[in-house]
Amino acid sequence: MTTALNMDAFWMPYSSNKNFKSRPRLIARAKDMHCYDMDGRKMLDTSSGLWCCNAGHCRDAIVKSIQEKAATLDFAPTFQLGHPDVFTFSERLTQYSPDPLNAIFLTNSGSEAADTAIKIALAYHKIRGKGGKQLMIGRERGYHGVGFGGISVGGLVKNRSWFGNQMLRCDHLPHTYKTENNFSRGIPEHGGEECANGLLDLINLHDASTIAAVMVEPVAGSTGVLPPPKGYLQRLRQICDEHDILLIFDEVITAFGRLGKKTASEYFGVTPDLLTFAKGATSGSAPLGGVMVRDDIRQTFLDASSSLDIDFFHGYTYSGHPLSVAAGMGTLDVYEEEGLMERIETEKLTEYFADGLHAMRGLPNVKDIRNIGFMGAVELEGIPGSPGKRAFDIFEHCFHEQDMLLRVTGDTIAFSPPLIAEKIHLDEMFGKVMDAIRKYQ
Repeated sequence: MTTALNMDAFWMPYSSNKNFKSRPRLIARAKDMHCYDMDGRKMLDTSSGLWCCNAGHCRDAIVKSIQEKAATLDFAPTFQLGHPDVFTFSERLTQYSPDPLNAIFLTNSGSEAADTAIKIALAYHKIRGKGGKQLMIGRERGYHGVGFGGISVGGLVKNRSWFGNQMLRCDHLPHTYKTENNFSRGIPEHGGEECANGLLDLINLHDASTIAAVMVEPVAGSTGVLPPPKGYLQRLRQICDEHDILLIFDEVITAFGRLGKKTASEYFGVTPDLLTFAKGATSGSAPLGGVMVRDDIRQTFLDASSSLDIDFFHGYTYSGHPLSVAAGMGTLDVYEEEGLMERIETEKLTEYFADGLHAMRGLPNVKDIRNIGFMGAVELEGIPGSPGKRAFDIFEHCFHEQDMLLRVTGDTIAFSPPLIAEKIHLDEMFGKVMDAIRKYQ
């Protein structure tokens, strides 16, 4: 069935198109914990699609919500207009945001959410008469999507080497990876305050009067699951407060429920000024993202504008699209009715997950294992001259031979199973990966 497809037209994103088309990997349908290829072969999803299908695939309540909305309202603009659901959904989202982040700006993706948060930060300072605060601080190994703002503030070399740093006013904190934390379970012990104090060095270099915001992922995901060292986020919050710098959490991966809490902000007990979200908001069923904004920041925009002024000159055609909002409403219903946000903690699944993950210590070429909540990574020694090949071989083997969807980044295998996973699914996931690591040693 696969060979009958003409694959020439679609230019695949973030892919080796040549490799894929030499031996295609196609998914035709999905349900709950599994995906199916065109021949009906059942495969376990170990990565929630791309960190997004937190409630599992094709959940009935989400499907029904989308179907019903598609039959009644296909589109409504939110520029000077609106539709009822977008207000209801935003209000519901405030029950998931850390107080006082009760203003919701909707986008269509995590990349758009990151660029929106950057714009809010820059405009906020300008409105306050502090237009000199234009410098954005990101972090090495940080990922904030693929918009030019996110690429520039982010710290993944490959993203920036292709297109350059188009936001010239950026600098970066050191990353938080330290070898003395290798094989940590949960929050690493070492280096938190030291890494955060790198912000003081940047303040001394640039002066706080020029710095608009610091943007970090509470848990770095795309670089290979790097939990923050103990005290790191708390120290960043303290320094930002002392120097009138906004703190932005990129929670596109960690919201909602990935750490057993609504957000990583709740998990770590640190409240940012802006918080970006996407993926889990619709369990991957429709494109939607957004920014949770501190009340007084939004109020500053409103106070600076007249009744007819556009108070924030930014937005997207599909901000608050009816079908995406319907997907979000259905997803929140599932989270709430099934207690999925808390389930992995209340049923001690995070502990079981950590045990299974760390059981791989001592396997050939395993150099580090990291975990927090329902996020985990096994980092492998690379093959000299062929970085990423060992993990990619395991990825292909698991798809074609082990009936499993795996996520790899460089030579790191990343795990983020749906929040509906049972112990039997975790056993299968880790057992098959162990076999694959031994095979490709």
